Amino acid sequence: MLDKKFSPERQGAFAARFEAQKIAFGPVVFQCVRYAWKRGMLQALGDAGDAGLSVAELAASGSWSEYALKVVLESCLSAGVVHLRAGRYALDKSGYCVLTDPITQINFDFVQDVCYQGLFELEHCLDQEKPLGLRALGPWRTLYEGMSSLPEPAKSSWFAFDHHYSDTSFPTILPDVFATMPTRIMDVGANTGKFSCAALAFNSSVELHLVDLPQQLAVADAALAAAGVRQRASLHAVDLLDDGCALPAAMDVIWMSQFLSCFSETAIASILRRAVAALAPGGQLLIMDTFWDRQRYDIAAYCLINTSPYFTAMASGNSKIYESGDYIGLAQAAGLQLVTVRDDIGYCHSLLRFSRAKA
Repeated sequence: MLDKKFSPERQGAFAARFEAQKIAFGPVVFQCVRYAWKRGMLQALGDAGDAGLSVAELAASGSWSEYALKVVLESCLSAGVVHLRAGRYALDKSGYCVLTDPITQINFDFVQDVCYQGLFELEHCLDQEKPLGLRALGPWRTLYEGMSSLPEPAKSSWFAFDHHYSDTSFPTILPDVFATMPTRIMDVGANTGKFSCAALAFNSSVELHLVDLPQQLAVADAALAAAGVRQRASLHAVDLLDDGCALPAAMDVIWMSQFLSCFSETAIASILRRAVAALAPGGQLLIMDTFWDRQRYDIAAYCLINTSPYFTAMASGNSKIYESGDYIGLAQAAGLQLVTVRDDIGYCHSLLRFSRAKA
């Protein structure tokens, strides 16, 4: 994959200064566009079509005052969300994306409901490498400890964000998981058990071992039971930040999906060392994650890079969306060797396959 470039190589000083102002006022524009979407302004303009609507016509509905309309729509105008012709507002291209594109809407809700208040503490979070912004949602040490009891709407928005990206990946990777005909698979960071349910349904004889915090395993337990596959699954409550906690042994495949990005590089190194010890002879470690440097399109790399501050402020304080080379280097240091890489899975995932390094 090539290095990403997000601005023109010969961008002029005036254009660069304009881009800098967009950054400075980014939070303001975000809130105005979100208001226009959530309160129905964008829908009203979409319904009006190319003819658009005047402020007076919009105000006549009784849903918004002329003052609110002018403040919000002028901000939307500056962002290319609406356009203004002969005193009439109509949706512009970005407005149609906000109004109709599921990924855009999921990203909006995630930033607003999960991240926005906590990001105010980002400066201190970076200095201390602690998720101090998480206090906006609850009293936990990390977000993962409180995942099952997040307040609404943060809980729904977090799971929508997580599942929208991961759900597009699971249907296509199961043949990769079973390529070596494993009989014992360990799902490290099992979360809601979605992958384990899919793997158990895909292969009628495989045995799954789910590893996560107790509160997450309780959610996975219910999902496995509902899917009718609980009898072939074993649950292992492990705090993976405890370097002394070993992983269940003799695994043919160890699976980690969107998991290691929840940890610092020091913690990842420890987890990978323990994963190597848990592999059966000939076993393999499969890591599926969202690497910003392996994206085909800049839009995906942009979204992933700007998800990292969420990990800093809200999740763990010291994790991020990594480059693929970070994982590969840490895996090699733990005694693994890279076998294959598969890109373009779902929206933005890659699959790294490792085996024990040859002596």
